[in-house]
Amino acid sequence: MKAGFGTMERLVDAAKREGELNVIALPRDWVNYGEIIDTFADKYDLKINELEPGASSRRELDVAAQLKPDVFDLTMDQAVYGADRFAPYKVQGWQDLPDHVKDPAGAWYAAYGGYMSIGYDPREVKPPASVADLLNPGYRVALDGDPLRSDSAFGGVMAASMHAGVPKPEQGVALFAKLKQAGRLTVPAKANVVVAWDHLNATRSANHSDAWKVTIPRDSALGSFHVQAINKAAPHPAAARLWQEFLFSDEGQNLLQKGFARPARGEAMLMKGTLDAEQAAKLPKAPGPPVLMTIPQADAAKAYLKSEWMKSVG
Repeated sequence: MKAGFGTMERLVDAAKREGELNVIALPRDWVNYGEIIDTFADKYDLKINELEPGASSRRELDVAAQLKPDVFDLTMDQAVYGADRFAPYKVQGWQDLPDHVKDPAGAWYAAYGGYMSIGYDPREVKPPASVADLLNPGYRVALDGDPLRSDSAFGGVMAASMHAGVPKPEQGVALFAKLKQAGRLTVPAKANVVVAWDHLNATRSANHSDAWKVTIPRDSALGSFHVQAINKAAPHPAAARLWQEFLFSDEGQNLLQKGFARPARGEAMLMKGTLDAEQAAKLPKAPGPPVLMTIPQADAAKAYLKSEWMKSVG
């Protein structure tokens, strides 16, 4: 164990003495975080303070000095941006994490990922083979929020922008502008198609199996990881590290997968026989490895949307 706690037993003892943990931006219906939080609290007899569950990754960092979260759950670009605020720490499962989804010094590390997907009502529309198919008549399409504020909605526009594995933001904006002009861009409650992360669409499918199906288009297998980090100024440093150990344990990773996320240690767990294979089989079928946008690509795309989205789509 790192950071002066010596062993797992000492870390648990120190966390119990602290008595609580401050988490931020963890909606209880996002990747099964409700069950994860409750399981962790019961297992270690800790009080969990759930701060601003609906906060964006950028908001987490903006309010950290004021709200004092112990841990962060962030998009990778925000983690890179905020890396100097994190306390480096390498969990016991560190070696199982692919190199491209962790900071070599341990400032941040991916816990789970997902693909951008198309969820659709099979009673109303045919399965779309690509995002471009959504321009065909009959599809009433929604994004998961406002792409200028929501990471999931931004990902939806980027999935529509992919061309040979490279994002072309103008292409994504143009597609949604056409849907808007045709009167077929709507809100999720009125849509028969929702472009969102596959864990969100898969959760909806699990709750309404006959009325909702999920597909990941072959031509735009856009992926993303959510990474974890410990606040350098964490009020409960032992509980913060114990939370990371739990999230990256076999139990924690399987609980994330139960929420239809793709565990970052999944490949290693599959080889060791510790991955919940029954739940893994329920994940939407991926057409291949995810295409991950680089930080410069994401920055350029966000700048383009900031300039053009309101003018073109509104």
